[in-house]
Amino acid sequence: MLQIAFIRENQEKVIKALAKRNMDATSIVQEVVQLDEHRRATQVELDGILSESNKLSAAIGELMKSGEKAKAAILKEKTILLKEKSKTLAETADALAAELAEKLYTLPNLPADIVPEGKTPEENLNIFQEGDIPVLHEGAQPHWELVKKHDIIDFELGNKITGAGFPVY
Repeated sequence: MLQIAFIRENQEKVIKALAKRNMDATSIVQEVVQLDEHRRATQVELDGILSESNKLSAAIGELMKSGEKAKAAILKEKTILLKEKSKTLAETADALAAELAEKLYTLPNLPADIVPEGKTPEENLNIFQEGDIPVLHEGAQPHWELVKKHDIIDFELGNKITGAGFPVY
């Protein structure tokens, strides 16, 4: 999964690289960056409110020690309002983070720089090949059919015993 910091700093590179995979990522990259900016702004606001609430709580303690309960009661009301606002902002920040994660999950990893553009496998370049590709006769069978046919491996019994795909020989 691509990191949001990388996307934020390299928007054009991400869009260009994903174009190699035949994906027009312009809109989703812009959405991701906007969501991240909104989430970060919400988090900054939340941090400020929590900081202010902590300062007021400390001031309430000092006022209670000095016996100024009327001033402390006023500050308590302010902290209650700040706590409610911080709860709402925290929920908003969590929702934005979840939405951002969902958007990031839809973006594939970037292909390597040496990957050529192409829409079909035929457009891929074969850079290296060792040996000749074997040509199988018309009745060739895959290995899983051969082991069943010759009763060499019992996949079903292995699954029944272990439940994890271990074969029984």
